[in-house]
Formats: sequence, structure tokens, C-alpha cells
Amino acid sequence: MDSPAVKKERKPRKRAPRLSLGVIFDMDGVLVDSAEAHYEAWRRLGREIGAEFPRSVFVSTFGMHNRQIIPLWLGDSFPDEEGDRWSERKEAIYREVAAKTLKPLDGAVDLIQALAAGGFSLAVGSSGPKANVELVLDVLGVRDRFAALSTGDDVRHGKPNPEVFLKAAGKLCLPAPRCAVIEDAPQGVEAGLAAGSRVVAVATTRPAAELAGAHLVVESLRELSSERILRLFEGAAGGP
Repeated sequence: MDSPAVKKERKPRKRAPRLSLGVIFDMDGVLVDSAEAHYEAWRRLGREIGAEFPRSVFVSTFGMHNRQIIPLWLGDSFPDEEGDRWSERKEAIYREVAAKTLKPLDGAVDLIQALAAGGFSLAVGSSGPKANVELVLDVLGVRDRFAALSTGDDVRHGKPNPEVFLKAAGKLCLPAPRCAVIEDAPQGVEAGLAAGSRVVAVATTRPAAELAGAHLVVESLRELSSERILRLFEGAAGGP
């Protein structure tokens, strides 16, 4: 009688190490090139209310919360309710435009997948409203990779105030110094540093010279990896 076939033992799958570290992504200019969609939304809003929105104002305020942008554009001699209504209208226009035009920035999806596989907890920390963030993550097909979203709907103070990043870290159940922030704007770099996080700046919307305060400045997300981000914490307070 033949001996029974010996079943091959299945090797257990390797699990990603639990690093207790997080990465918080800004959205506009980091995950997607949304600048023209935002500018078009502001221009259309300007036409609706009879006030031109100059590109110079857009360049100087990109990445700020709408509550900061509107007074810099129109002054502050209008009721708060009017500003809130304009802000909501601008974002509704943006989503109409963005749904048809948004594309991920080079390397964004690959980096998200690599960081998730490497054991990092991921969050978004954006001045935009939650609906915008969800739209972008759906367009990129990576919504399930993010454990937390901190958006303009959650904060009272826009960047360079660190509130949005502190709340993102809190939602990840991590102290901010255990998180790396990936940003593209000087205000965001300043906010990340004020939160006590390690800050990576990607020169997609601003020259690298304007981002020099970050711990690491790169030209593209293709230059980043889970190993390179992990090295940012080596020797830092609260590091591995």
C-alpha cells in the first residue's frame, strides 16, 4: 500500500513590521496636481460674484484654508456667512472640474502602497474639505490605505498653524514626532515643523529653495521609499 501523500506545509506569510510610525500626506501638490482645477474654480467663483481672482493671489495663497484666502482676495468687509457660502461654492465647482481632470502625481500611488506594506500608518492632512479629500483618494484608488483623514472641516486654524497635522497624528493614535509630514508648500512645511514632525518637502509646486526648512527636500515622490522615510527618524527624538 502506498504511503499517503505528504501535504506540503504552508509557510506563514511575512507580516509588515509594526513600526508605530505614521506618514501624513498633504493632498494638493503632493498626491495630485490639482492647481489648475483649484484656480479654475476660483476664477469661476470670481465671475459669479463679480470679482476677478488674479493668478498672483492664487500663487501666494495655494495650500491655505479658504477662510484665509477669501479675506486676502476680497478684504474682510463682508459677513462671515457670505464668506462661508463663497467657500462652499468654490469647492463645489472644484469637485466638478477635478472629477474630470485629476491625475496622481508621479510616484504617489507606488509610495502609498510601499509605505502601507512597510507598516506605516497613513493619514491625509489637508486644508481642503473632507469631500475633496475623499474624491482624490477615490480617483487614486487608495482610500483603503489611509487610516485617518484630517481636513479643513476639522480645524479652526489653517496652515502654517500645525492643527491639521496634530489632529491627523491624534487620529492615528500617534504623537506628532512619530509622524513624517509630506508637503509641497512653505506654509505646510512650517506647519509640519511646528507640530514636531519630520518634514519631507517635494518641489512640485514651489522651487526647492523655498522649502529648505524641511528635513528632506526631493524633486519627486519617486525619490522616496519606506526605508528613506524610516531613516528620517533615526537619531531623532521619539525615533525608532
